[in-house]
Amino acid sequence: MKHVLGNKKAIALFVVPGLILYVGLVFVPVIWSFVYSLYSGTPGLSWSFSGLKNYSKLLIDSKFHESLMVTIRYILTTMLGMVVLGLALAMMYRFWLVKFKNLIRTITFFPVILPTVAVGQLFRKIYEIQPNYGLLNSILDAIGLHDLVQPWIGQASTALGCLSVMDIWVSVGFYAVIFYGGLIDIPDDIIEAAKVDGCNSWQMFKNIIFPLLRPITITCLVFAFAGTVKVFESAIALTNGGPGSATTTLSMYMYNVAFEYRNYGYGSAIAIVIFLICIIGTRIIRFFDVKEA
Repeated sequence: MKHVLGNKKAIALFVVPGLILYVGLVFVPVIWSFVYSLYSGTPGLSWSFSGLKNYSKLLIDSKFHESLMVTIRYILTTMLGMVVLGLALAMMYRFWLVKFKNLIRTITFFPVILPTVAVGQLFRKIYEIQPNYGLLNSILDAIGLHDLVQPWIGQASTALGCLSVMDIWVSVGFYAVIFYGGLIDIPDDIIEAAKVDGCNSWQMFKNIIFPLLRPITITCLVFAFAGTVKVFESAIALTNGGPGSATTTLSMYMYNVAFEYRNYGYGSAIAIVIFLICIIGTRIIRFFDVKEA
């Protein structure tokens, strides 16, 4: 092993192809988008250098501000829901389930592999109010909560929450599996010693389990943040950004600007902002890591 690691040619053989792919698929598009963001119009038609005008336009663009706020609300709700519920499911797998543990884990993970369009159509039927009540409204009507029957994805006050619920349902099994992997790595001796010392369930979670899961929690938060900040497919499938612009995220607004309005320069500026949000948000989350605290 030491001989292999000391062979620079062998290291290059494994590292260089992956590095080339990473640079070509990540860095080149980012640099290309930044260059495009310094221009205005459509390439080949009215393409002209504009410097930082696209970025200054972001400061006064009300639609950009609105989509940014929608994205922030979605991130906070969905990211926390995915991670907290994923941890709760993992705790259930590890400590409470005795029978059918593998079956339940498989069922909760199954939504992760479903196509986004299929999930969107499924939840459109669940939230439906016309021409027939969907599953949610049917249950509310059946138990006498008629006042709660409403067009869940047809009104601005509930559409974003419905989108968050759908995406949490899809992804929570993924985070549950990650947390479960961390839980089974905790030695049983530690758990048994805590029980002997008289720790109740909350004390054990707070003082033993959660601190040991902290690196995994940070990783899950990074994954969840990176996934939610660029949400696009699920919003298109469920609400198409509506009603109005209630669920129009930054990614959707960028797409509309670049490919519907043909303003590639301004769309690239929005893409750079999304990229910066990913970098800054990830660094803020990593700041709470044990190693960096």
